Amino acid sequence: MTFGEWTLTVLVLTCAIASQAATQERRLKRSDLPAAVQKTADQESQGATVRGYSSEKNGDQLEYEVAMTVRGHNRDVTIAADGAVVEIEEEIALDSLPAPVRTGLLQQAGSGKILNVETLTKRGALVAYEAHVRTGAKRSEIQIGPDGKPLAHPE
Repeated sequence: MTFGEWTLTVLVLTCAIASQAATQERRLKRSDLPAAVQKTADQESQGATVRGYSSEKNGDQLEYEVAMTVRGHNRDVTIAADGAVVEIEEEIALDSLPAPVRTGLLQQAGSGKILNVETLTKRGALVAYEAHVRTGAKRSEIQIGPDGKPLAHPE
């Protein structure tokens, strides 16, 4: 390996490690949440079983997540430090989706098996459906718009 190749390898590995560290999720207790986040988390989890709390950096913003189970399905709510709901990911049955959405997801999944589907709601509006897909040993995520068409960019 030449010095230039070695330097490039070290640089790539350093960036990968820094990127991973910057996006790591940190488990929290409810008492660790800021008051505004606790209030929103309590409102959003009424009637649910809370599975846990966490925080994660999104760019330069610290966001909090409450993971819960509601009527037998998963629901994760991302909350800004000021208590505003940023995003809700909620599990939904594939067979309950509108036909164009179900068709779009199945087309994107190709030969893969759809393991589960979630709705993605941001700032109160449904922006996408996300499916976790397994193709052989490989797992991936696909997204489709509320109209069943591919998204211009991932949500």
